[in-house]
Amino acid sequence: MSDHLENLYDNWYLDYASYVILDRAVPYYEDGLKPVQRRILHTLYEMNRSDERMHKVANIVGRAMQYHPHGDVSIGDALVNMGQKKLLIETQGNWGNLITGDSSAAPRYIEGRLSQFAIEVLFNPETTEWIPNYDGRSKEPVCLPVKFPLVLAQGVDGIAVALSTSILPHNFCELCEASISALRGKRFELYPDFPTGGIIDVSDYNDGLRGGRIKVRARIEKQDSKTLVIKEIPFGTTTVSLVDSITKANEKGKIKIKKVDDHTSSSVELVIHLQPGSDPQTVIDALYAFTDCEKSIAPNNCVIVENKPQFLGTKEILKKSTAHTKELLEWELTNKMNHLQERWHLVSLEKIFIEKEVYEVIKKAHSKEEMITLVGNVLKPYVKKLRRKVETEDILKLVEIPMRRISLFDQKKADELLKEIDAQIKETAYNLEHLIDYAVNWFKELLRKYGSGRERKSQIGEFDKVSAIHVALSNQKLYVHRKEGFVGTSLKKEEYLFDVSEYDDLIAFCQDGTFKVFKVSDKAFIGKDILLVEKFNKDDTRRIYNVIYQDGKDGPAYIKRFNVGGITREKAYSIGRGTAGSKLLWITSNPNGEAESVTVFLKPKPRIKLEIPTDFSECLVKGRDAIGNMITKYAVKTVKMLKKGSSTLGDMELFFDRPSGLVSIANKGESLGEFGKFDKLLAVRENGMAKIYEASESILVGQQIFYIARYESSKIFTLLYFDGAGAQYCVKRFNLENAPQTTEFSLLTDNPESSMLLFLDEEVPMAQIDGKEYNLAELGEIRGYKAIGSKLNFKKIKKAIKIPLLTLE
Repeated sequence: MSDHLENLYDNWYLDYASYVILDRAVPYYEDGLKPVQRRILHTLYEMNRSDERMHKVANIVGRAMQYHPHGDVSIGDALVNMGQKKLLIETQGNWGNLITGDSSAAPRYIEGRLSQFAIEVLFNPETTEWIPNYDGRSKEPVCLPVKFPLVLAQGVDGIAVALSTSILPHNFCELCEASISALRGKRFELYPDFPTGGIIDVSDYNDGLRGGRIKVRARIEKQDSKTLVIKEIPFGTTTVSLVDSITKANEKGKIKIKKVDDHTSSSVELVIHLQPGSDPQTVIDALYAFTDCEKSIAPNNCVIVENKPQFLGTKEILKKSTAHTKELLEWELTNKMNHLQERWHLVSLEKIFIEKEVYEVIKKAHSKEEMITLVGNVLKPYVKKLRRKVETEDILKLVEIPMRRISLFDQKKADELLKEIDAQIKETAYNLEHLIDYAVNWFKELLRKYGSGRERKSQIGEFDKVSAIHVALSNQKLYVHRKEGFVGTSLKKEEYLFDVSEYDDLIAFCQDGTFKVFKVSDKAFIGKDILLVEKFNKDDTRRIYNVIYQDGKDGPAYIKRFNVGGITREKAYSIGRGTAGSKLLWITSNPNGEAESVTVFLKPKPRIKLEIPTDFSECLVKGRDAIGNMITKYAVKTVKMLKKGSSTLGDMELFFDRPSGLVSIANKGESLGEFGKFDKLLAVRENGMAKIYEASESILVGQQIFYIARYESSKIFTLLYFDGAGAQYCVKRFNLENAPQTTEFSLLTDNPESSMLLFLDEEVPMAQIDGKEYNLAELGEIRGYKAIGSKLNFKKIKKAIKIPLLTLE
């Protein structure tokens, strides 16, 4: 009995799984639709054939229930979802809002009908396979004959038994162009395009297969030094959810803003008011790091192919869909050819029947059979020119021609009609012979008719995920209990050290010569008698620790300089050999490799010198595992500072990692050169905003950087830009002697339409403008950076590029 039940369970479960996969959750690649969507569209097509006006959604849902036996809610939700995508359904009334997340009005208040695109592309009864509906009273399509990669245009999400699908939406125009490339055997690229816009990084898209990822960012613009505006939001969020995430991050102290105002109407407008003294770029990066302004989306393309789920890449899906479209077009052309041939046959037969007065023999017939025989015999001499045999059905159609039509017969019109049909037959035959060209023209026509207004909304860019540690606010206080060896944010009665963020790494050195790297926490035990605690950055190769330690109890003393580098968190390391009784006698942390001089005092002992001057600059920097150089073999009493030192490392080389917007000493990105202690850095953004930074080991300058280099106050810069206020192109030359040294400033005129074309620092600033070379130094005089500059006589500059000096030579 139990075996029987197990077998039943196994079979039923498999049946259920197959049903959910094939009939509920996963779309068919041929039409890109789930069953509920297909049934809704079929219902709309039936309603449109009898009445092309708008239909109440309540009526559409009711009619669709004869095909979809799963309740009105699922039908209504699917219908509204398709309507919001504005491709297949023309809507009227409040259908909800993808941007704000507002739901639609009740079904009785809103209306819809098939779009012209859907009527043209989705339906053709002659090329549709039909099956009975669930109760057998009517028929429904197995798949709609869709002549377009609809599954990639709309996107789809579905969860089935043991698998799921998540196909992201793609751009209509790009799909048409990619289909044309696929038909011609050319290579193409396809990336998602979201209705909410935003900026997307597709470097890890993986063609839509499992394991791929797309990073999506809101478009955040700086309105002024105190205000940011979000113009586009990431796919999968709404303005309401985004405001909630920003508010929560602010309440937790992860970002610092005054408030967020939602001014969204037809387009997104979230206004973020900053706290006084806040750096707008730092706040933007913090929004990406701690809120839903940046999201990661994982695609997982799965479609039904030959009644089985298959995981296919986006390009493969498009190729299959395009090949299917070509097959459908061939099928339609074949049907059209058959119809034209049949029509030519009937028109020719009718012409013979009337011109040769074959109808006269009908009077002699005494029965239907005799009439068919007589007409057939009279037609025999004339049917040689026909393209197929005359059938009984043909004769029956002839004898049913009314006398009025026979009397009004016009031979000239009949000949013209036959010529017209012959021309159509010839054209159809040509299209069948040149099917690929015909399919290419099909997609070109779709692009021409329906591509307007469907341009890409999501801007493709490349950006690294913002490192939280670089933008996190230090909003927690760190304390230490040195004797007992505890460090944490909850030890409020103990010694205060400094402010930290939850993302910081810390390093602590204990008197026994051990050290450990650990994360910020409420309370962590490090080791008794803590001497030094500070923030730790494994990429900081210039931070040098100067130490003197005693190896074992009253053992020899060693001097050592080292950089910690990469390390395992929560693991205790020893400065020396780890001998029992070892003691750390001296330690300093030097951010730029400074080397001080100290005096080592020995414990009193006859006939030995008790004071040993020691200069750390004479000790080489080695790895953290090095033993060091012996200072003395005698026991040390204490070590005291003699003189502070200077850096032994020289200038630091800075690198700019463009995707992350980080300037650092880590060897990642493009080198900016070597920078000394008093050097500065100039960064100019694509929007014309500039800022001067003090050179340091880590500077977050942000993204969309147009120019970045060492700051020289006397250097002459050349700027070619469009002045939105005067609606004119200008060039200006200037230095930045009087520019603000700590805050961001604009190089453009204060107008939202102003935009930067070129920013040059060459002595001879040569540029190519719309194919012609210009020396910009001859077009503008040297003035202040706030000046408008010299006006140029250009109505429209299509392209402006810098000409390198090497090219000039």
